[in-house]
Amino acid sequence: MAGQLAYRKWPFTLLEASDKVGVAWRNHYDRLHLHTVKEHSALPFLPFPADYPTYVSRAELVTYLEQYAHHFGIQPRFNQVVTSIERTRYGGTQPGRWTVQTTTDTFIADQLVVATGYNRVPNEPQLPGLSTFKGDVIHSRTYRNGDPFRGKQVLVVGMGNTGAELALDLYEHGAEATISVRGPISIVRRDVLGKPTQPTAIFLNKFPNWFYDLVAGISQQLTVGDLSAYGLGKPKYPPSRLIREFGRIPVIDLGTLDQIKAGNIAVAPGIRQINEHLVTFTDGSQRPFDAIVLATGYRPALYELLEPELAARVLNERGYPTALWYDQPGLSGLYFLGFSTPLTGILRSLNINSGLIADHLTRQSTVPHVL
Repeated sequence: MAGQLAYRKWPFTLLEASDKVGVAWRNHYDRLHLHTVKEHSALPFLPFPADYPTYVSRAELVTYLEQYAHHFGIQPRFNQVVTSIERTRYGGTQPGRWTVQTTTDTFIADQLVVATGYNRVPNEPQLPGLSTFKGDVIHSRTYRNGDPFRGKQVLVVGMGNTGAELALDLYEHGAEATISVRGPISIVRRDVLGKPTQPTAIFLNKFPNWFYDLVAGISQQLTVGDLSAYGLGKPKYPPSRLIREFGRIPVIDLGTLDQIKAGNIAVAPGIRQINEHLVTFTDGSQRPFDAIVLATGYRPALYELLEPELAARVLNERGYPTALWYDQPGLSGLYFLGFSTPLTGILRSLNINSGLIADHLTRQSTVPHVL
């Protein structure tokens, strides 16, 4: 978003909660690479360096983000942890500007872009008996690599993209990994016959949903197959419909599935009870574990930032914004970026949507004061 505004020479203030650019990417697990190809994953107006691989690594992305900020002269206000967002009023009920309160300062703006993303706060469910477990319990946010778990029995709770990859990383570091999966998992291969699948998804996205779903379903049958025999179930709907209607992102497989089929990574159902060293699953089976990794995802937690009346107007039942912007009275000048997860690639979507927001934003104001 900052790149879009800087490119248009539109003044803005960028608030960053940490003390560095790209702090989230600096702290992700070591082996992480983008699951989308670099041609569709760069930020606006600055491609990735030519010598970067097709799938950019975590460290390479951090370097790119630093270079991006330098290229566009982006100077964030660091250590500004936002605590509340509300609409000010010019006396009576006349809508005014946006007030953003941080732990140290107050900022006022005519236009406000909330770009905190859908993964701002770790989701750490209170599993039955988890507090009694005697082994190590960590959220995937603090996982770096499988070295500390070598030779140990490790339960990974959740099989999203992170859970699937951490289970693979644990196996490759000599741990005995089990993934707890509550229901059917939609899995798509990152590459088919050595070719990335993302460009195909982008091409199919031009067609009606029913055609996309038909082709995606056939492709999934041919490349993944029915995984019921491996404890992963068979989703009722194709990947695109799961995203559109239920917000469920498919797992982009990087090799976990082959290790499950080979018997090197175990799959267990949902958790019924956790004891000091033993976990009981919903099918009645029990297994001992030395450590538990919560790959249970994140949540946007916008209810914690937006005043209640505002949150009720702009968020859906899952806590996500319902639009990129709102033209209704009392909501004009408010924008949201980074809360969608399309099959065609999240970074590609950020690129497109940030451009739409920047165009709308610059048309709406003649005296810009953007936050």
